[in-house]
Amino acid sequence: MQSSRLLKIAVATSAAALVLAACGGGSDSSTDAGAAPGGEAFAGPVGDGEGKLSVLAWPGYAEDGSTDPSADWVTPFEEATGCQVDVKTFGTSDEAVKLMQGGGYDVISASGDASLRLIYGENIQPVNLDLVPNYADIFPDLKDRSHNTVNGTSYGVPHGRGANLLIWNKEKLGDSVDSWSVMFEPDSPAAGGVGPYDSPIYIADAAVYLMATQPDLGITDPYALDQAQFDAAIALLQQQKSLVSEYWSDYLKQIDAVNGGTMTGATSWQVIVNGFDPAVVGSTKAKEGATGWSDTWMIAKDTPNLNCSYKWLDWMASPATNAQAAEWFGEAPANSKACELTADPEHCDKFHAGDTAYWEDVYYWNTPTEQCLDGRTDVTCVPYAEWSKAWSELRS
Repeated sequence: MQSSRLLKIAVATSAAALVLAACGGGSDSSTDAGAAPGGEAFAGPVGDGEGKLSVLAWPGYAEDGSTDPSADWVTPFEEATGCQVDVKTFGTSDEAVKLMQGGGYDVISASGDASLRLIYGENIQPVNLDLVPNYADIFPDLKDRSHNTVNGTSYGVPHGRGANLLIWNKEKLGDSVDSWSVMFEPDSPAAGGVGPYDSPIYIADAAVYLMATQPDLGITDPYALDQAQFDAAIALLQQQKSLVSEYWSDYLKQIDAVNGGTMTGATSWQVIVNGFDPAVVGSTKAKEGATGWSDTWMIAKDTPNLNCSYKWLDWMASPATNAQAAEWFGEAPANSKACELTADPEHCDKFHAGDTAYWEDVYYWNTPTEQCLDGRTDVTCVPYAEWSKAWSELRS
């Protein structure tokens, strides 16, 4: 079961992840720049591996059999390439950025709320996609996204994706709920049981709701908010505060709260939803759309292990490995051929892997910058550092 895998990942990493997620971490303003950093992608060809590779990854993305003997795609990589892998996991995107800035890592699995910080901070290098043969089979709508491609230059290879879902207690809210209004409106039937995700990036969830309910604000990208739009999102989150039972960042705690009936309306992930009793807990992608994630494998700017790094990117993008990793973690794979290789033949249907229409109103996490990501040039947008500051003040 997906819930069993989730438990194994969580138990293996919970102590560090819980502390870091609760603290939220710091942030920088390196994404305030107006243009992508320079640098040329490696021309190739990819040669013999250097013998080692240091991987910085989300828990569950680089499994070597130590969490569960059945989950191991690191050991076969080592055997095939001669690159001995050392894996360091992180609990939040803020932690990932700090670790990558500190150096010592060759590759990283970066979510969209970290990737632009790494690009503009010149911590990672452009990627020559011609040297990643399996990139050809990545779903087309995952290619050239604004969170990993700047001015036509690619900085990585997609790993997988997921949407942030609305969940609710059917016994308290009924069988049919389709709107984020239960998370935000004062007359919500979930009042006192609302569970928002505890991260500055959740400000974008408020912006998604405002896109639909207050179109006069002119929001077209929830990560591109000018000051007036940002203030409106913060005001909505302040309004939401009285409805909240718990801000969650640890999925085990969310599972307990939902099963215990204290969290009756919340944002969640499909991998968590799969472990709930559908007769009790409903789930949907809300009609207003949703935020979500599409993670990217990136290479450190000054890695001494460039050949091993490119071998890793291609390995993780290969159908067999991508299928195994996506199924273990609980997300849609990035490689279109992976769906033929998942142990559960319905995995890709459950996670909407090839359903292009499903993703059209899913706004993948991105890093807000002063240069508006929606293309506007007549205003300045609020950068991530200010999002982090505002979230900390909101939560205090």
